[in-house]
Amino acid sequence: MDNTNRSFFKKFTRGYTFKVLMLMVLILLLLIPLNMIGGLVKDRGRTAASAESDIMEAWGKQLIEAGPVIVIPGIKTDEVLTRTEKEGEKIQIIKTPFTLMISPKELNVNAVFKTEIRKRGIFSVPLFSGTLVLSGSFDPFMAISQILPNESISLNQAELIIDLSSQKGIRKVNTSSWGNDELFFQPGNRGYSLFRYGYDESGSGIYAALPGFENKEVRFNISIDIQGGQLVRVLPMGQDTHVSISSDWGSPSFQGAFLPGESAITGANFSAQWDISYLSRDIPLFLKTYGGEQDYTDSLFGVNFFRSINTYALNTRAVKYAILFLIVPFLTLFLLEVFTKKRIHPVPYLLSGIGNAVFYLLLLSLSEQIPFYTAYLVAALAVTLMMTLYSRSLLPSWDKSWYMGLVVTISYVLLYAVLNAESYALLIGSIGAFVVIALVMFLTRKLDWFREE
Repeated sequence: MDNTNRSFFKKFTRGYTFKVLMLMVLILLLLIPLNMIGGLVKDRGRTAASAESDIMEAWGKQLIEAGPVIVIPGIKTDEVLTRTEKEGEKIQIIKTPFTLMISPKELNVNAVFKTEIRKRGIFSVPLFSGTLVLSGSFDPFMAISQILPNESISLNQAELIIDLSSQKGIRKVNTSSWGNDELFFQPGNRGYSLFRYGYDESGSGIYAALPGFENKEVRFNISIDIQGGQLVRVLPMGQDTHVSISSDWGSPSFQGAFLPGESAITGANFSAQWDISYLSRDIPLFLKTYGGEQDYTDSLFGVNFFRSINTYALNTRAVKYAILFLIVPFLTLFLLEVFTKKRIHPVPYLLSGIGNAVFYLLLLSLSEQIPFYTAYLVAALAVTLMMTLYSRSLLPSWDKSWYMGLVVTISYVLLYAVLNAESYALLIGSIGAFVVIALVMFLTRKLDWFREE
């Protein structure tokens, strides 16, 4: 009986079924190092983000601009009839402070930036500096005409507020004309934050008193030297808002609630223009606020200083597809074993799988030092050469072993296509998987799976 069991076990372990089960186990085991590499990619990405944040912290952070708006303090007086046992009926005067906030009738935002790359170690971030010009006009007549009889406002305490995401990015105010007067700006936004976005610092911005403010239309022109990094966002506060942004950056990514009506992009610079009516966004031309901050984040729009090659995003995407491209070399080695009738121990399978997993580690480390696609080419050539030579050492001749190099090369070409075609990655991957399965079915259609090797 024992001899029969040993004979069955020996026969089973030398059969193709056992070999296929063994390959499945090896593939599952290799998910462990692949998962570790995926974690390493995420960790390096966080390290890069931290380095970028440190650079931005000292430079001026992301640039988000809202305003200018006029704010005028006011008092609402209400008479409330109260009744008590002691005093009976009594009229109580309740005074409630409020703020009248007025948006521009016309708002022109013109931003011209020069970019540079700042590095910390191997990590870098795109930064920009330039001039932000805000011009246009205010007509407070409609807003002031809506003041009720029990409300009063203090025109002599009117202020002009420009809300910004970071105080550090402000270098200086070049011009600040208000009609025929010159404004004197001070730091801060007086608590009138208009958005909540990423790096928004409560209280950041500039404000100026408007002495002699009257209920009549007035033009303004404010020029600010400013700097920041990664992105620019603008809030369309005007009844009619025109925004123009240009820079010497060749790969912009327009984001936010509105896309530009016109844009021109070359390899070295870009320019874009937006024309936005107050009818297309949910920001009132004027409103009375009774404390609290306004949040119009959803109406922000602008441009990201996008880097066309995001190293860590591409590495993350490559690792996600690793298991598919790990199966292919295993199948290839198995088929070569079958057709050359040369038995291959499980250890070479394991080493082959580890060799393919190391590709993703090589890709990550090299892409931090050299351009991603150069790193991809170097890593792919190195692993392909290693797998081809190793297959030759396992098989009797070059007659069949060169197939390994061909299959690995095709696999990396397919992976390269997937990385470059994010929108079609699923389509490419599914077609590739279908072709592989169909090819394996065709090659093994006459294989006797019950026969020993």
